[in-house]
Amino acid sequence: MNRIKNAFQDQKAFIAFLTAGDPTQEKTVEYILEMEKAGASLIEIGIPFSDPVAEGPVIQEANIRSLKNKMTTDQVFDIVMNVRQCSQIPICLMTYLNPVFHYQYDKFFQKCQEVGVDGIIIPDCPYEESQEVKKIAKVYGITVISMIAPTSQDRVKMIAKEAEGFIYLVSSMGVTGVRQDIHTDVSKIVHNIKAVTDIPVAIGFGIHSPDQAQEMRKYADGVIVGSAIVKIIAQYGEHAHNALYEYVRSMLI
Repeated sequence: MNRIKNAFQDQKAFIAFLTAGDPTQEKTVEYILEMEKAGASLIEIGIPFSDPVAEGPVIQEANIRSLKNKMTTDQVFDIVMNVRQCSQIPICLMTYLNPVFHYQYDKFFQKCQEVGVDGIIIPDCPYEESQEVKKIAKVYGITVISMIAPTSQDRVKMIAKEAEGFIYLVSSMGVTGVRQDIHTDVSKIVHNIKAVTDIPVAIGFGIHSPDQAQEMRKYADGVIVGSAIVKIIAQYGEHAHNALYEYVRSMLI
């Protein structure tokens, strides 16, 4: 919890997503450290899954590549453990309910605690069904990050009141992916959130350019970038270090 709080301390956070095991387990560790060096505040690590319903084509393809490499949930935990040997950057896992359920809730969150995971984001776990997960996660000090979508209008304040760590505000309808324009009135949603909580709000889905990031920072406490980073990794494979560093630096301007 303290590490997540630190990500938003006296700064607008830049949250970077990548898929574990794409292109390899070792490179995922290296790319996390490279993006931290470039100025990333928090890292989201996607656990590869065969049916990532919230993801667009870019991240879906990264999941396929990673699964072909036989990446497992235990190897994702190894990635976090290896990062923790030289970094205290906040780390949240992005996954779906099915992998957590099959790993077994108690065993999963105990392992998160052991290796140094700070939080978890589960896009297909609705608010009404999240209490069981939150109860077990809390035992091991793992923060379950709440997501608020543009369609959540009547539920925004209800979800925000119980949020912990930070709130993941989905900028646009649909799945993840680069968008040229974001038409959602995010300022209004952030205003409604801030009326009931002082938890930081980070905006994700579609943000890929410095101009977009700068615009979103006017309203929120941070921005989340995934598909644009995964595209760089897809393009450069095992040699994406410099491109990732330069991209993250450009997004902080």
